[in-house]
Amino acid sequence: MEPLTRDHFFNGKIVLNQPESGYRFSIDAVILSHLVSPAPGETVLDLGTGCGVIPIMLAFRHPEIRVIGVEIQPSLSRLARLNVADNRLARRVRMIDKDIAKLLLADIEGPVDWVVTNPPYRKLDSGRINADSQRAVARHELKIDLDTVLRTARRMLRKAGRFSIIYPSVRSVDLLAAMRSTGIEPKYLTMIYSRPASPARLVAVTGIKGGRPGLEVGSPLDLYHEDGTYTRAVKAMFSG
Repeated sequence: MEPLTRDHFFNGKIVLNQPESGYRFSIDAVILSHLVSPAPGETVLDLGTGCGVIPIMLAFRHPEIRVIGVEIQPSLSRLARLNVADNRLARRVRMIDKDIAKLLLADIEGPVDWVVTNPPYRKLDSGRINADSQRAVARHELKIDLDTVLRTARRMLRKAGRFSIIYPSVRSVDLLAAMRSTGIEPKYLTMIYSRPASPARLVAVTGIKGGRPGLEVGSPLDLYHEDGTYTRAVKAMFSG
């Protein structure tokens, strides 16, 4: 196994092993895990879980839920299992090695209440593809695209189940149109800014399978102050 770093979050209450030089999760995953609020007893499915950061953060914050992570890259799924074990969450967090396009309801023991994803969002014809294959698969639509993510989410969700995604703001129209056409109606949207005076960088959207039209736009989320330090909202996300 390649060299790993061992990073602590939530005031040292959880630990995450990550590749030293391969794909490392970004703040996108932290934001998404904070914005999702499952009820006790619900099951959440994370599509493209990487090292397991979203399931682990969700399970830590919500001690009465179950989380399933799906990852196509064996090196990352092994790492996700290591992280689940290190955080003593094996009873509530399960990892599946599979291409999400081939995921079956039987793999996850029936429909889930919530699907979350921080998918690769760079089109193959946009930007240089990283020479590190682990990073390339995680960032570019090499093995998975938005349509596959949404169709898989719809298949895995129960009726009126929820779907949450974080995506580049420049692809907001693509995302909203694709969600509606797939049968997941966009219901809540948050624009995410690096700094208050900068253009939006990301968008987080939650939709409902079979939901009625009607989109609520929430307050903007600023990540950094002008001096480069995290805002209070982001500090709270990292503190648990």
